[in-house]
Amino acid sequence: MSNLKMKEAALIYLDRSGGLQKFIDDCKYYNDSKQSYAVYRFNVLINPSDIVELDAELGNHILHQPLKAAQVFQSVCYIAVKTLSLIGQLQTETQINIVLKLTHLPPLPSYYLDLCEFPRDYTSQRFYTMQGIVIAMTTVTKYTQGARFLCSDEACPLSKGFQYIRVHVPGATESATVRNDFLCNLCSSSLQEDRKFRVLGDKQIVEIITAESLHAFQGYCNNQPFRFQSLTVFLRDESVNKMNIGNEYKVIGIPTCVKTSQTAVCVEANSITFCIPKVPSGISDNFRCLLSLTSSSCWKFTAILANIFASQIVPPGTYNLLKLCLLMSLVQTSDRNKELENFLDILIVTSDTLLIDRLLNFSISLVPRGIRHSVSTEIFPTVSRNKYGTGAVSIQAGSALLAKGGICFIGDLASHKKDKLEQLQSAVESRSITVYISGKKFGDDVDQQMTFPVQCSFWSFLDMDSPSRRNIQKTNMLIGQMDCSLIPANLVEAFALLINCSESSPCHPLLPTVQHTLKKAIDPEGLLYLASKQFTTEDFEKLLAFAKNLNVEFSLEAERMIHGYYLASRRIRTDSICGSKLSASALKYLVSLSEAHARLNLRNKVLKEDVLIAALLFETSLTLKYGAAVFCVAPNAVFPFEQYNEDYLEQRDVYLTECQQQLQQFIATYGPGTAIFASDE
Repeated sequence: MSNLKMKEAALIYLDRSGGLQKFIDDCKYYNDSKQSYAVYRFNVLINPSDIVELDAELGNHILHQPLKAAQVFQSVCYIAVKTLSLIGQLQTETQINIVLKLTHLPPLPSYYLDLCEFPRDYTSQRFYTMQGIVIAMTTVTKYTQGARFLCSDEACPLSKGFQYIRVHVPGATESATVRNDFLCNLCSSSLQEDRKFRVLGDKQIVEIITAESLHAFQGYCNNQPFRFQSLTVFLRDESVNKMNIGNEYKVIGIPTCVKTSQTAVCVEANSITFCIPKVPSGISDNFRCLLSLTSSSCWKFTAILANIFASQIVPPGTYNLLKLCLLMSLVQTSDRNKELENFLDILIVTSDTLLIDRLLNFSISLVPRGIRHSVSTEIFPTVSRNKYGTGAVSIQAGSALLAKGGICFIGDLASHKKDKLEQLQSAVESRSITVYISGKKFGDDVDQQMTFPVQCSFWSFLDMDSPSRRNIQKTNMLIGQMDCSLIPANLVEAFALLINCSESSPCHPLLPTVQHTLKKAIDPEGLLYLASKQFTTEDFEKLLAFAKNLNVEFSLEAERMIHGYYLASRRIRTDSICGSKLSASALKYLVSLSEAHARLNLRNKVLKEDVLIAALLFETSLTLKYGAAVFCVAPNAVFPFEQYNEDYLEQRDVYLTECQQQLQQFIATYGPGTAIFASDE
């Protein structure tokens, strides 16, 4: 009676939810094909909340005994087929394969499988929710959805018909569905598969890790020991190719135990949802107050941010230019599943690699996808054999794809081999990476290739004092040009910003840095400055999280100015022999820099003041790459004075206003066809 009641409830739910009509439409497809199948597969969309409200017992079966619940729906669907004559070729109930697709699970701890906790439950055969980032995936292969077996004894009544049907169930291996040692229940003769009735489906295997595991890939952490392990997820049929490397997903599935060379806990995916992070509601009170106090200027707020940023690593007022660029690169990251185009790649030339390394490590820890590349791993995807023996090829993410929407810090650029640098240059220029899969090597008939978008910003540095650099010194340097002969010139040009933090630059204040280092050695955990207490690391995390989610648009005058500067700069850096020195990405970098400065000011509109900062930063970088030009910008143009008090900020505003007038004059002179007008005109 209990089973009958659940069948009635299942039929009522299918009718109310529209599932019955979808089932009838699917049956029509099978019936029109005029082909006899061993197995007819149907997906049934289940909303657990609605089911539990309709019939608690059936809801309990779906949540905790899904295989038994599927049998209830299988029986209901078989009766519907026979009653309504939906599929003329169908003979037995076992030919119907019902797959229950859940919309969600109850938001309770017992339904959540934490990837960081052990042991994991793989014996209850029920649904769990788990969440993780894809770090590896295989190519798509085939598996057996269902097969028909016949008794080998022709005299046996079961040597005909569809009495022996094998169907894949969650956790089952291929050998559990199809093998040659099955026996007839009636005469004990061996069963033989009728191969022409085998039904194949698509299968893909992915590996996920919890988002908390990314702390292992960040250089700056709280030194708390932890461990993590990837979880293998099996995708089948309509779920195949629904997950992309680097994205975070919420998966509903049934954990199982798979025997390989090592016993592993895996999950049969039932449904997949892309995870959308929550947008922060605002910033800290201290930053809100600071923003209000500096509202009269378009430049003061970001200047103070750069001044006090990372005071745990470097003293306030030092490395301001670099810190401003890092903050602007950080606000151009994204937690959303969208094409991230506004990258800000940064290459730093320095003689103090230890300090720069610490500063960059600290900075990447402020965003969810800040990845510190380890020399023992690969920057870009690699190909290997799949450990589950399915014949598929496994593609491992690499640091760049793992940093999707964030920052990939690759350390000292000169420490990478020539082929890796060429790969990096190609990825930075095209924003994609292609993986070649050799058919001969991996047992396939043809070679394959897969292309992945590279959606992160790259940070790196060059050591000015490296022995190899001292042996290769360029002699024909132009005024203002930086010697980067240690790496290919095309790679240097590919980076949006080249920043000089060597001893010859104004970014290298030696005495304050030495004093800071000595104080930190005495008190490593101490907060040495008032700024560290007023504006904490958590405050900066909230600020960046809020700023990067702002939607910004260009004002008309900002758009005119950015195009005018681009055309003028391109014109003066073009010669008849080499053509233009400005790459095709130059305009994109200028747009990104302008947007970043507006976001860092927590504004939704890009103003001409933002374009000025973008132009000064970009021109400084161009000078280091190619030497000074007509629009001559001082190395310390963005931070012309030492920052001590409010008077400095006023002087800086006056200086930047003069720079803005010079920029407009430059555009008017060298950018024909651009409409830049003075305010009085």
